[in-house]
Formats: sequence, structure tokens, C-alpha cells
Amino acid sequence: MAITISRTDYDELWRACNPAPLVSSHSGYCEQIEVVPEQFGEGYIQFIQLREINLALFNYQLHHDLYIRDEVFGAAWEFGFNLSGNCSGKHTGENFIEWGAYEGEGTWITYANDPVYKVDVHLEAPDALFQLITETLEELPVEIRQHIEDCNRNCFDEINVITPAMRSPLEQIFNCPFQGKTKQIYLESKCLELIALKLEQIKATERSPGTLCLLKPDDVDRIYVAEKILKANLDHPPSLMELARQISLNDYKLKVGFQQVFGTTVFGYLHQHRMETARQLLTERRMNVREAAQAVGYANQSHFAAAFRKQFGVNPKAYVIKGKIGLGL
Repeated sequence: MAITISRTDYDELWRACNPAPLVSSHSGYCEQIEVVPEQFGEGYIQFIQLREINLALFNYQLHHDLYIRDEVFGAAWEFGFNLSGNCSGKHTGENFIEWGAYEGEGTWITYANDPVYKVDVHLEAPDALFQLITETLEELPVEIRQHIEDCNRNCFDEINVITPAMRSPLEQIFNCPFQGKTKQIYLESKCLELIALKLEQIKATERSPGTLCLLKPDDVDRIYVAEKILKANLDHPPSLMELARQISLNDYKLKVGFQQVFGTTVFGYLHQHRMETARQLLTERRMNVREAAQAVGYANQSHFAAAFRKQFGVNPKAYVIKGKIGLGL
């Protein structure tokens, strides 16, 4: 079953469900949380107004596929990151830029097969980005550079995959440990980090035009299964050949396809996820250094410490001590 609704009726249901949305104002920023109407699903969208940046955090699950009919016009200066969820032509694991003026009719579809877990970074004015990247503008592809310089052009989309480097600030935004002015500075820095990573991805794509093999939708699904297998077996990961066998792909297509989907090698991804998992275990004080090392597959604690230091610039023991001091323990 699917729900089809006009944008006007959709917005009215949101207003009726959130007659007095939870709003909190702080020095330098404001946040508002709106819950999803029960007719559609459950969860929330959180809007955070920062300096020249509107940050939107989506965390909800639909009961049914949702089709919104709309007549739209305006302008978008947005970077989006779909950690999970298939919305308006963007899918799980994809990031995108929408930039420029738009108008016309359309149907915006959000599917109920995956929970929606995403971050949108909206710039209030296009010149905010232009001022940030003036010195590196010449390094961007011609089409994107022209759109940034002339914001009155028709809107364009640029879609790519979320890289492991992007996942860390995305999760940190959702789990921001600060309040007040510190939270504002922290979130702004993470938004700028995401913008920088996205622009670097665009430049890298331009330098290395697509020579990779074409992947069928079923191949992409299998590569996402491979990712889940790696995450579930950090302590004893399968070999490349074994992983390929488990997802019924040959090892070449797995290697090339994984690089294409995730922007890194299979074991480059595994290493980064191991380090990030270990960091979370230490941050949440659920494990000591030895236990965290074993949990992510390191039998040798000194090898783990070296890898952790290379990834985060600090020894794991020093990281734990620093965290305790910050918490006043």
C-alpha cells in the first residue's frame, strides 16, 4: 500500500501534528523538533539554525511508501547525506549536492523499505560557499564551478556515495555531546567538514573519470551485504575470496565494485570501521583498551595502539584519560 498526497495537504498534516513544536533557543543558534504524523510513520525531524547554515536531521520510519505531488519553485543550496533511506531519487549510502533555481511539477517519493536517517546541510545564501572556496574554485569541474558562480542557473544534482571519512562527522552530528555555544561551534565545524569532504570527492572524481566496471542493481545490493558482513565480523573478518563467495560475486567485481560504492578498498573500509568502533567503545567507557582492541580483531595491543594513533593522532590510553578529564571524572 502507498499513500499519495498533495504537498499542501502533507504540510497541513505536519502542522496539525506539531501545533507547538519543541523549540529551544541558545546563544547563536536555535533548534526545533517536529514529530512525524502518525498517518505516515514514527520518528522526528530536527531543524537546527546555525550561522548561515540550516541543519536538518531526519530520523524516522514510514509505515507505507509516500508519494507527494508538488508544484515547486525556488532555489536550493544544499548538501545531503542519506545514511539510510530512499528519498526523492537519493538512496541509502548516497550523498548529493542540489544547487540552483528550480520550478515545475513533480512527485517526491519516500520508500518505507528503509528507515530514513539523513543529514541535510542547507546554506542560507550561495555566496556563503563561494566565499569559503574561492581559492580552490578552479579545481572543481567546469559545470559545478559555473553553477556555484552563477546561482541563477537551473538546479542541478550531483550524486555520489558516502565515504567512510564522511560517516564519522555524520554520526558525530547525530550524537553531539555538547550544549550551548559549544554545540553551535561543534555542529558548524562538522557541517564545514562534510562540505570539504564532498568537494574533495568531486575533485577526485574529475581527476579519475569513471573507468570502473558497470554495476547492476543486484551487484550493488550484494556489495552492501558484504559491508554488513564486514561490520558483523570485525574480530574475525573473512578473506577477500571468502567474502566474494558469501555474496556470490567474483573477487574482481567485489574489489572494483566496493571501491566504486564506498570510495575505498574492502580492507581500507574494514580498518576505518574497526578504528571508529574502537573509538566509540572507549568514548562510551564500555570497554578498556585491551577489551576494545580484542573486540575489533587486534590480538596484539601494541599493534592496535599504533593503528589507533595513526587514525586519531593520540594513543588509546591517552584518549581515554582525556575523555575522563573532559567529563570531570
